[in-house]
Amino acid sequence: MVMGSLPEDVDLAIIGGGVGGYVSAIRASQLGMNVAIVEKNKMGGHCLNYACIPSKTLIHIADIFYEMTHSEKFGIHAEGASIDPKKMLEWRMGVSKKLEQGVEYLCKSNSIEIIKDQGTFISSKAIQLTNGEELDFKKAIIATGSVPRSIPGFDFGSEVMDYKSALMLDRVPKNMVIIGAGYVAVEIGTLYAKFGTKVDILAHSDLLSRFDQDAVSLVKSRLQELGVTIHPNTVPLSHGKDSVRLSDGTELAADAIVSAVGLVPYTQNLGLENTKVSVDGKGFVNVDRSLTTSDPNILAIGDVIGEPMLAHKAIRQGEIAAEVAAGNKDAFDNTVIPAVIFSDPEIAIAGSLEGEGISVKKFPLTALGRGIAIGETRGFIKIAYDSNQMIKGVEMVSTDANAMISEAALAIEMGATLEDVADTIHPHPTFSELMQEVAEAALGRPVHFYYGK
Repeated sequence: MVMGSLPEDVDLAIIGGGVGGYVSAIRASQLGMNVAIVEKNKMGGHCLNYACIPSKTLIHIADIFYEMTHSEKFGIHAEGASIDPKKMLEWRMGVSKKLEQGVEYLCKSNSIEIIKDQGTFISSKAIQLTNGEELDFKKAIIATGSVPRSIPGFDFGSEVMDYKSALMLDRVPKNMVIIGAGYVAVEIGTLYAKFGTKVDILAHSDLLSRFDQDAVSLVKSRLQELGVTIHPNTVPLSHGKDSVRLSDGTELAADAIVSAVGLVPYTQNLGLENTKVSVDGKGFVNVDRSLTTSDPNILAIGDVIGEPMLAHKAIRQGEIAAEVAAGNKDAFDNTVIPAVIFSDPEIAIAGSLEGEGISVKKFPLTALGRGIAIGETRGFIKIAYDSNQMIKGVEMVSTDANAMISEAALAIEMGATLEDVADTIHPHPTFSELMQEVAEAALGRPVHFYYGK
């Protein structure tokens, strides 16, 4: 399907209509370029249709259900509460559909051609479509993202699902085994555990092994409270229709098996061999600071160029790539890329807590009025700063950490100091006060927590 008539040539051709791709297209159109997006599936890509938005939609629903049935401490007794999985899926699919239509509307409003087809480079100046048409371009952007990685013996199919399928179930599984222990496994495991599923997470080493274990320990504790069993240093050997056998001989019941062991860049059938574009040993497309590949006519953004594989990184790179494609001087030189794990409690990170000459201060959620008021005191904030009191990193473990980490990212990006944050009035009572409290503590003037003499 083609929206409008197919152009024979364009200033900019973008392969991939995900968050990076369509943002590139809109910015390029604003800069006066004639733009076409080649997208074989849904506009908005994985983020809007299969990953970010769907997972947070279901996490929100799970939180509502769990809080409704576990609020006796507040004097709330909800009896007979139940889940309608088909209605839940209908809502989740409706959210994605609305956003997909919104993206198409934005593209149409910005005079961007959407070509619903598979695109393959046949040269550094042309793309072949499966409908037989050829699209010539002056510049192109590869924005094809990534796909779930599978492991031997657990190929995706009727018995093993990827994260996309796990977020499209019209039932609540009785027993779910999740292979992998990264943030995707934690988010899916948490939401289904809150629905009442018995969840087992298989970790090759340990849960969230690349993250600060001070934060991870709180997430582990919460998962265990929810009935989730974490199996560290465990390798799945084989599976049946309703079971998984582990390397230690244990056999786990599973009417749902989810493999969430990471992502790989999507360069399948792109025809990169017909261009000057090069890839590294892991299959990621090589780019310079301007996001230009080794082919001067082709740029690349997002997951396809490497870690961190995050939607908001792709969005920022999409804007930059459009500027570069339009002939403007620009580069991806952001100091920090924040990250959020929608666990319980949430973990949000901006910058780094480590480095030579770096000091770290911690403030607990147990000392925050807002946390005490709503019964959410599991967590803390850490702030890292150098000898000049410039903020270098922030880690938040808290309810609504996702909404607060942007202040930390902005502070680091602008070169803010501890005093800049401590002297900024934060509204009370809110979780955002954590930033002010920890900055004051780092300055040696804590108010709401006693650190001792």
